[in-house]
Amino acid sequence: MPVIHLEFKDLEYLTGIPAEKVIERIPMIGADIERIGDGFADVEFFPNRPDMYSVEGVARAMKGFFGIEKGAPKYSVSPSEVELRVDPSVKSVRPLVVSAVIRDVRMSDELIESLMHLQEHLHWGLGRNRRKVSIGVHDLSKVKPPFTYTTVDENFSFVPLDFDEEMTIREILEKHPKGRAFSFILEGFDRFPVILDRDGNVLSFPPVINGELTRVTERTRELFIDVTGTEKAVSTALNIIVTALAERGFRIQSVRIFDGNELIITPDLRERCMEVSLSEVRELIGVNLSPEECIEALRRMRYDAELSGEKIKVRIPAYRADIMHPWDIIEDVAIGYGYDRIPSIFPEIPSISSEHEVERMNNRVREVMIGLGFTEVITFTLTSEKIHFEMMRRKGEALRIANPASEEQRIFRSSILPMLLEVLSLNRHYPMPHKIFEVGDVIVNERRRNHLAGVSMHANADFSEIKGIVLSLLREMGYKAEISETEDPAFIEGRVAELRGDVSGVFGEIHPEVLLNFGLDHPVSAFEIELPY
Repeated sequence: MPVIHLEFKDLEYLTGIPAEKVIERIPMIGADIERIGDGFADVEFFPNRPDMYSVEGVARAMKGFFGIEKGAPKYSVSPSEVELRVDPSVKSVRPLVVSAVIRDVRMSDELIESLMHLQEHLHWGLGRNRRKVSIGVHDLSKVKPPFTYTTVDENFSFVPLDFDEEMTIREILEKHPKGRAFSFILEGFDRFPVILDRDGNVLSFPPVINGELTRVTERTRELFIDVTGTEKAVSTALNIIVTALAERGFRIQSVRIFDGNELIITPDLRERCMEVSLSEVRELIGVNLSPEECIEALRRMRYDAELSGEKIKVRIPAYRADIMHPWDIIEDVAIGYGYDRIPSIFPEIPSISSEHEVERMNNRVREVMIGLGFTEVITFTLTSEKIHFEMMRRKGEALRIANPASEEQRIFRSSILPMLLEVLSLNRHYPMPHKIFEVGDVIVNERRRNHLAGVSMHANADFSEIKGIVLSLLREMGYKAEISETEDPAFIEGRVAELRGDVSGVFGEIHPEVLLNFGLDHPVSAFEIELPY
């Protein structure tokens, strides 16, 4: 989960409240305090609240919680002369773009760093590591609108951020640190997205890197923000960024985007409306709240609300991407009212419980794997066919989701191993070795199975290492199994084996093509076995 660094001086400036008082109450809005240092606190927020990924977002929420500012914040968006034209060639690569202009900016090194952290948290929380959403922030004074969002070939060159010489697109993807980190997103394309000004200067090569020309510094007084991606979360990301900057008194201006025959004006900060039933609020919270108490709680949580018969009509700010159901609003009623004011009652249901046999076994497996030097991770059970099959060089069928929330959540996993390789990919820049495992559910042939998978990545990872780990696991768990040669496209031929016996599975060295697909540049040995269920 994202950890937000809060400088006490900045927090007090934005809230007008002593920082110690804010930090004392901040767990009440859904946060865990990781660390308190000299003049700062690191606070962990749940992933479902991307609007809290910045000190500005935290300050906005806490001003409501303390009753300093109630109701939905009102942000003024004035028109600008800036236009962005979308070339049809981007539709097959990265089709969506939204943007905004920010005026009257007063930048500092601390604010630049805070803005960069907000970008990266949004890349993780909303953007799935920039696959769905990527954000560029530019010094508008260095370029000349109108801008064009188009594609170029791999020989197109410009000076990327943090470099002082031109590089081609291909060189950036192969040599620039950001290019190596995010080249997998553009793999398979022969055209690459860029944003250009009217003179052909490069603002951005999304989702990889900005141009050095538009670097933001302390002297920057106006910003151009672009958000590109593959899903409508681009608008949410833009709304979160511009409203955070507006909390500092900066002015938001819109951009006219010409996409074919369509004119789109962004950002769109119009509020959404939703109704919640008073009876449902009382039933779920367990307190007989009056309409006035419900409305007051919602106003403290930065909503506008009014009574409409037996329901409350709620207006949701544009930056609240997490509100999808009336229960989400009811949860905020409980937070705004105060969990400390809600009486705790034990359920009047006698029960005698014991640990399930499968969970007891899984806990023993966890102990063994930790003893072997591995760290447990928990990954999503929903994934994409591309990650699960194409990137693994495998073929197969998986249980498909009827109404997936995104392209990355179209199937239920039938193997844990692809998810672990994705974790390695996201953390490949950290010091080696990386040894992680997961035990959990998969679905194979429409039946739930209990799987354990582990991966080891470092310079000397090989078949012998992973065989020793698997044999140690079998010995400690008391399982017996025969080892024999096998073939699996995800592994190197001749360096892969299968288990048959009390448990079944496969282990070996991951194929170089699979490593390349996940952007890994170190050998990986891995195993996956099916445990008794």
